[in-house]
Amino acid sequence: MRAAGIDIGSRTIELVVLEDGGIVSSSRIDTTHNLEDECRVLLEGIDFDRLIATGYGRNLAEIRFDVPSVTEIKAYAQGARAIFPECRTVLDIGGQDTKALALGEQGRVVKFEMNDRCAAGTGKFLEIMAHALNYDLDRFGDAALAGSDGIRLSSMCTVFAESEVVGLLTRGKKREDIARGVHGSIVSRTVGLLKRVSLEPPIVFAGGVARNPGVRFLLERELSMPLNVPKDPQSIGALGAALIAAKANLK
Repeated sequence: MRAAGIDIGSRTIELVVLEDGGIVSSSRIDTTHNLEDECRVLLEGIDFDRLIATGYGRNLAEIRFDVPSVTEIKAYAQGARAIFPECRTVLDIGGQDTKALALGEQGRVVKFEMNDRCAAGTGKFLEIMAHALNYDLDRFGDAALAGSDGIRLSSMCTVFAESEVVGLLTRGKKREDIARGVHGSIVSRTVGLLKRVSLEPPIVFAGGVARNPGVRFLLERELSMPLNVPKDPQSIGALGAALIAAKANLK
């Protein structure tokens, strides 16, 4: 029996297919203006017996493809525990939202918070700041690691923060130091979210921003503990949805 999960996110769409509990395929496509066509491209030629959707576009999957869905909270809890069975806290920083989950001993979600009304502290925020500093997004985290502490943005509003970054450049501040400040501001906001939900280790760090070495380093330093980052942190939601699909077939 093959079970599949599709995570329709704001920046990317991930698909994971499981067979007998193991991953047999995974794929990803960038999200643009036409979610329906992108989902069709991703699903084309893929063999599965049951599919469950998650992510901000899960309602589209229900309507257009007659596919059941689960919340991102449930999917990320399942996916994180599958890779790190002892996980007690999940942090996901995606393209346009941030989630923090506290898990009980059996992996059930006991508390969560989600910032999905503002791009501050998300991948989109990093993308805009990288552009303002003339960095490729893939190299932005390395630039932050090369910078020094001392700069903190006074605003996390994307528009005001971008203006602040431009102002720092005109005052002769080093690009890498500003990059460090941008990353530090995101980390401060993220730690505040975690403190309201859970700081209990082990903490799993998922989502596209988990690939950023600058955010990871500063988070670990601020929390004084290591973070568990999956090999493919962007696929955790799709993996969780696939696991839920597999369990549903067993009922």
